Amino acid sequence: MRKAAVAAVAAAAAVGVALLVRRQVREAKRWGRAAAVLRDLEERCAAPPARLRQVADAVAVEMHAGLASEGGSKLGMIISYVDSLPSGQEKGLFYALDLGGTNFRVLRVQLGGKEGRVVKQECEEISIPTHLMTGSSHELFDFIAAALAKFVASEGEDFHLPEGRQRELGFTFSFPVKQSSIASGTLIKWTKGFSIDGTVGEDVVAELSRALDCQGLDMKVTALVNDTIGTLAGGRYDDNDVVAAVILGTGTNAAYVERANAIPKWHGLLPKSGDMVINMEWGNFRSTHLPLTEFDQALDAESLNPGEQIYEKLISGMYLGEIVRRVLLKMAQEASLFGDDIPPKLKIPFILTPVLKEVR
Repeated sequence: MRKAAVAAVAAAAAVGVALLVRRQVREAKRWGRAAAVLRDLEERCAAPPARLRQVADAVAVEMHAGLASEGGSKLGMIISYVDSLPSGQEKGLFYALDLGGTNFRVLRVQLGGKEGRVVKQECEEISIPTHLMTGSSHELFDFIAAALAKFVASEGEDFHLPEGRQRELGFTFSFPVKQSSIASGTLIKWTKGFSIDGTVGEDVVAELSRALDCQGLDMKVTALVNDTIGTLAGGRYDDNDVVAAVILGTGTNAAYVERANAIPKWHGLLPKSGDMVINMEWGNFRSTHLPLTEFDQALDAESLNPGEQIYEKLISGMYLGEIVRRVLLKMAQEASLFGDDIPPKLKIPFILTPVLKEVR
């Protein structure tokens, strides 16, 4: 009897051990397949020094081509009409509107000159409803103007506007624009997930001014700049040696100070400063030297603008979460990363949206 019991226990233990071993083998194979996906991704994303030099050389070629002629390069190399940057001696009350991603910011600042510097500033950030990113131009700018009017109405006594003087607004518009002056420019195309009918080819300052008038705001847009140029101006305000700025946030871009006489496509009078700020629009850069993976290619093919903004889709916050989702989905499909069932939400595009804090 006892021998039978011992035999039964031994048999049960053997079965248990066999099941455990089989499970461990299955788990090892599963993690092995998952690791293989990551190893392949790592190899395809590799950027050794030799490749980085190739990319840098390709960017330099595109920069020269873009400065030579309009449309001659994948880079916009847009003339900003900004030929001088802050010195730190500016005084007065100024407003700013920063539109360039899924949020926009409104800001007011009281500048006190070289000694007072920034006396006081206030800022609010407002999320843009998703439907406005693909709606109409009037709806988007009316929404922005209403938020700005509410912000202006909260202006406290610490801010001083000289009597009889109109409020001035600097408009930071972080999309490709062909400028015709410091305070006017037509939209070339939408990026960063925006796709709004009726705005491309139109003057964005005129559209904003229309919306401001509808709100009854006595405010004049005195400057239109890209966010990267705004960042460059802010850097120069603090340090006179700053000559370039880079944005890494919802999108990506760079701007720098170029010698005006080194811009063949500039046909106007040379500015007194001799300088001109160039908005590179490098998000549209593409090259065979860039490490594109199957995930990047699939994302681009399914995007609102296939074949465009390739560099931006590789490194900016708008798309990194989606790249991660696609990698995890492949691991779930090929390696059962989350068990036998794939989480339903993992199949939803752009479900992984990073919380962005722009690096400037």
